[in-house]
Amino acid sequence: MNPVTASRRSRYWPFLLVLLAALGLSACSAPQSVATRDMSVAEASPPPSVSARMTAPAAAKAQSTLGTQWGEGRESVTKVVKASRITPDRARDIAQMRYSDEDSIRRALGRQAERQTNVLLGDGDVEWMLSSGSGPALPIFTSRGGSDYQVAGRNGERYELVYHNRSNRYYEVVATVDGLDVLTGQPGSVKSDGYLLRPGERLVIDGFRKSDKEVAAFRFSAKGRAYANNTPVGEARNVGVIGTALFEIRLDERDPDLPRRSMENHLLEPSAFPADPGKFAPAPQYVR
Repeated sequence: MNPVTASRRSRYWPFLLVLLAALGLSACSAPQSVATRDMSVAEASPPPSVSARMTAPAAAKAQSTLGTQWGEGRESVTKVVKASRITPDRARDIAQMRYSDEDSIRRALGRQAERQTNVLLGDGDVEWMLSSGSGPALPIFTSRGGSDYQVAGRNGERYELVYHNRSNRYYEVVATVDGLDVLTGQPGSVKSDGYLLRPGERLVIDGFRKSDKEVAAFRFSAKGRAYANNTPVGEARNVGVIGTALFEIRLDERDPDLPRRSMENHLLEPSAFPADPGKFAPAPQYVR
């Protein structure tokens, strides 16, 4: 068993998980730190045929005009829990978004540009989006039918990484901004620590972690002001990209903070139209 940290914020009541113990990947049967993660190795494919070489060219990507600055301090309290990755050598999903200003993205994609509000991870178990500091989702553009996610931001705008767990599984979210781990500020790795995302909950990551009580807000900036360009371990070539690795985990201890709706209170609340919960379809909750 390894200690991990989870974070609670008064605004959203998310719970974040960070492993503090040493990483161990010696055997699949041994308990594993939630923070450890390995990149899956892709199999080599046979040489493409002549016809395959004549397929459509790769989708255009806008050259990023923005970076992410180390912003103002924001309260974000963490705590320690214990958990293990179910498949420590294989992430459930790995995805990335590039970001730039909207005009640059639209010019690069042209008429092929399509707009969406989130990205699905883990076959839809988790919805990932970027929101502005004021709440609305930032637009995500792709080429038609593609997965070349490109987020439109504005210089000076604060943003947050938001994850919605639509399943009954526990997940660990490992996030990087401009190639740097959002917890440690070190170069991103799938073996790094992550945040806990409980079943049915919403996780908000709104900055680089400064301590167990505070983060430095994510703010779009000129590339020269980017944190990655102003710290020894950062690399300029990684500015303009945000990554997420998703691992399914099991808690190695009882989860004392999982909110549970009081059935007694629920049954006492009267409803004049109990069969009419709303006019829109509710989000799914995936089961095994």
